[in-house]
Amino acid sequence: MRVTNLWLTRFRNYAEAELAPAPGLTVVLGDNGQGKTNLLEAIGYAATLSSFRGVGSEALVQHGHDRAAVRLAADSSGREVLVEAEITATGRGRVSVNRQPLRRARDLLGVVRVSVFAADDLELVKGGPAGRRRWLDELLVALLPRHAALMGDLDRVLRQRNTLLRQAAGRLTPDVATTLEVWDAKLVELGEALGTARQLLVERVEPALAKAYEHVAGEPLDVNATYDAPWRAEGLRLALERARTDELRRGTTLAGPHRDELSLSLDGLPARTHASQGEQRSLALALRLAAHTAVIEDTGDVPVLLLDDVFSELDPSRSEALVHHLPEGQALLTTAAGQPPSTRPELVVRVSDAHLHVVDI
Repeated sequence: MRVTNLWLTRFRNYAEAELAPAPGLTVVLGDNGQGKTNLLEAIGYAATLSSFRGVGSEALVQHGHDRAAVRLAADSSGREVLVEAEITATGRGRVSVNRQPLRRARDLLGVVRVSVFAADDLELVKGGPAGRRRWLDELLVALLPRHAALMGDLDRVLRQRNTLLRQAAGRLTPDVATTLEVWDAKLVELGEALGTARQLLVERVEPALAKAYEHVAGEPLDVNATYDAPWRAEGLRLALERARTDELRRGTTLAGPHRDELSLSLDGLPARTHASQGEQRSLALALRLAAHTAVIEDTGDVPVLLLDDVFSELDPSRSEALVHHLPEGQALLTTAAGQPPSTRPELVVRVSDAHLHVVDI
């Protein structure tokens, strides 16, 4: 997979911009606030129709305008791909692939593949369970796009079930009990399927995670990843029955994959609470590298690496280790503090006040 051209119109702070990344490593230099991350965000948006910064479409449209556009040309195993996205500040935008309108967002999955490494990935390790569940689910979708439909259906069932629990106001009337049984059946079917898929994925990537950690940290620690889903021991149906009274009292679903945890440990101790900040950063990078490796192994396609300011949060030895162990393929790297000495870019671009300038190497 290789991005050949990127065109932006009124995207973030860019009125107009064009970038032709190198086939290998492109380094994007610039002071903070100039628009470096926005370039990577635009590539990520063209691949997923979402921002890796977790913001809505209104934040992507240049201030004072009502719409923006991202056009991305890519070479996917010799096949030319053109993704064109119109982003509106309000309402729904339009997307086309090779001039054909995209009917559903999930139909874009796998057309352009990217792996994002960001400075705030540290939250994957030291933050709450939601970020780690998101990492698992994003990897599941990258490996098998049909999981996107499963997760969408599960979210819909949870919303409907929670609405019913809130409306019940603690009372299990016959009507509530009957309707709850319907949603329980759907939740059990979808939740069991997602729980099994997550468990198998964790077992599959754990060895790659340990190897990636050793590469980045430069030391072999015992790295363990465990999928903690208490309801799986007895089954989701029985877990829901046991939680019924508390669910009615609290008005929310208390058992299921939406409350599960991916537990990470180093040398037998919880990484979130016991690892040093350097160890946590190495583990966060290892999670991204392990996911990247899994996608390559399963799809045969090499995602474009997007590394957003990751070296600003790493000490020199870990920065050098990351550069040394970056997988082959196209990569775009942003930095304000400079690049590690061993970096060998094919193209260097400086961003200043939302303008791009090629730098002589």
